[in-house]
Amino acid sequence: MGNPSSEAAFAHPDRIRSLFSQAMSDMYRAEVPQYGTLIELVRDINAATLDADPALRARLQAAGELDRLDVERHGAIRLGTGEELSLIRRMFAILGMVPVGYYDLSVAGIPVHSTAFRPVDEAALKRNPFRVFTSLLRLDLVDDPALVAQAREILAKRRIVTDGAIALIEQAEREGGLSALEAEQFVAEALETFRWHSDATVDQATYDKLVDAHRLIADVVSFKGPHINHLTPRTLDIDAVQTAMPQRGIDPKAVVEGPPRRAADILLRQTSFKALNEDVSFEGQPGQHLARFGEIEQRGVALTPKGRAAYDAALATARKAAAGQGGAGYLEALDAAFTGFVDDYDALREQGLAFFRYRVGTRAAASDADSISDLLQAGALVADPQVYEDFLPVSAAGIFQSNLAADDQSNYSPAANQDAFEAALGQPVIDEMALYARVESESLKDALAALGQSHLMDESRAA
Repeated sequence: MGNPSSEAAFAHPDRIRSLFSQAMSDMYRAEVPQYGTLIELVRDINAATLDADPALRARLQAAGELDRLDVERHGAIRLGTGEELSLIRRMFAILGMVPVGYYDLSVAGIPVHSTAFRPVDEAALKRNPFRVFTSLLRLDLVDDPALVAQAREILAKRRIVTDGAIALIEQAEREGGLSALEAEQFVAEALETFRWHSDATVDQATYDKLVDAHRLIADVVSFKGPHINHLTPRTLDIDAVQTAMPQRGIDPKAVVEGPPRRAADILLRQTSFKALNEDVSFEGQPGQHLARFGEIEQRGVALTPKGRAAYDAALATARKAAAGQGGAGYLEALDAAFTGFVDDYDALREQGLAFFRYRVGTRAAASDADSISDLLQAGALVADPQVYEDFLPVSAAGIFQSNLAADDQSNYSPAANQDAFEAALGQPVIDEMALYARVESESLKDALAALGQSHLMDESRAA
């Protein structure tokens, strides 16, 4: 391996992340051909949506969102031990991805807690926003001590990162980066961590016991490593994708997770095709395992703490009203619960419910502007909705449950333990709300300065 003589010789983390996400996509398409069909469907619907809505196209183009539409995707992995989580953190750091947010999925009966490794810099997000939702198994939530001990023993024996990848991680940490050639070598080595292996590391009887505890536990413990369990393209019309999937031979889950269809999209909506029942070998004996699927996401504006509290309250109302009902009943309850939720971007901004990014508009600022609202109304200042870059624990749990045949396995009490998660991770997770707030504040400050209206920043702070 070479020894770059200066920082300029290092491959940029954004470049390495782009290489990695493309390699991951190529691998997953080869492993799960139906994912390729899903990608084609999403691109067709995105193109049709943009053709039918020139205003949407113009808004996305002006905000710098259009160019990254086709590369907007995330993956998800499930880890078994704190040591694995720490090692994955070090791997993703080379890709410019850091842990953002803490998600307790025990609230929905899933024995994991999670974070999202993603870029946080605005320029990095625009170059390649690839993120990996990363879950850590919570064996402390399992009531069978003997099974827990057996699972820990099994996990302790596996090595999820190749020696070559570890060597390059250590070199990057020591020297500050990797050369272009070393970056390509690193991506090839790192990809092996997420590759599917059909040979289980346990026998059928052990697998069955793990499944009885929870199918997700079996998925984590029974295999060589954290195979990527789904990748996710971004769509502009998730309802159209949900409707069209069967026409392409794809079997979708029953309902779209997240908020209902709205004029002003908020947070995150997700759906998927159902997990494939794949042939595996349990120490030479043939068997099957529900493993991998394809997910689709539609991203809306990030909500402020005030907006998120309103969202959580509406979602709780819908879930309570739809308890015991099927998909149609849930969707009806969801629509009813969100009837009073503001469905207009200007109103979301004015009421402090969502985060925005400000930029200078196409019109000159009036010298007598008295407020930010005056500048916005005049077109001198533009407020673009900030795309929500993160996740929703209830939605993630809904995807997990539908793709693990685990709808009836919701027997864990809420048990958040962010301190334990961060101790295993080796650092605190970043507060996603602080990231959105910083972008809003800094973009407004820069835009007002460019317009010669910096004094109006005081109005913003007072608000």
